[in-house]
Amino acid sequence: MLKVEGLESGYGTMQVLWGADLEVKKGTITTVLGPNGAGKSTLLNTIFGLVKPWNGRIILNGEDVTFDPPHDKVEKGLTIVLEGRHLFPSMTVRENLILGAYTDRAMEKLESSLELVYSLFPVLKERAEQMAGTLSGGEQQMLAIARSLMTNPDIVLMDEPSQGLAPKLVMEVFDTITKLKNEGLTILLVEQNVFASLEISDYAYVLNEGRIVLGGTIDEVKDSEEIKKVYLGL
Repeated sequence: MLKVEGLESGYGTMQVLWGADLEVKKGTITTVLGPNGAGKSTLLNTIFGLVKPWNGRIILNGEDVTFDPPHDKVEKGLTIVLEGRHLFPSMTVRENLILGAYTDRAMEKLESSLELVYSLFPVLKERAEQMAGTLSGGEQQMLAIARSLMTNPDIVLMDEPSQGLAPKLVMEVFDTITKLKNEGLTILLVEQNVFASLEISDYAYVLNEGRIVLGGTIDEVKDSEEIKKVYLGL
């Protein structure tokens, strides 16, 4: 469904990604793990088009979308939940959700998408007319995820969805990600919470210093020496 081949990118003259290769299979959760500064967010932002690729290819459903702008990728079924939520705090929950449905693809399924997000996040339905800026941190993260679903996506990129949340809310976020998979969505997840993300994922890659150093099924990755090296210093 999504393939990344030899992807390189960076900022100005500073290269961050070095020949990254990964594959995200339909209906799975794939996690990218790595220490701070490894290039995980840059990887997602380059796939989505917020950072321009230098070299390599990005293949979405068999189509080369390497240099497509983000709005075209959204129209083709790709969306992203950015680190930091990026909500409109002075607009209501419902208004934030409606703003997510800005493409032709999304507008066709507007009402069914609203029904889906309200079923996944009942608290958002309860607070539909409440200003987004008055929500708790956990509720705001739920709204950020829900808004991405309003684009009617096939694949969701998620950048650190549990960041800054209390432990109980972290587990709610991971439960939600599992529910999204059960709804038929495909997810590429970047997450610092190694053990929680491995628990819900089907596949994982380890990114270190801009390079993919390990990839495989969860069973293959869990007990790997590379995980111990990158995270535990062993």
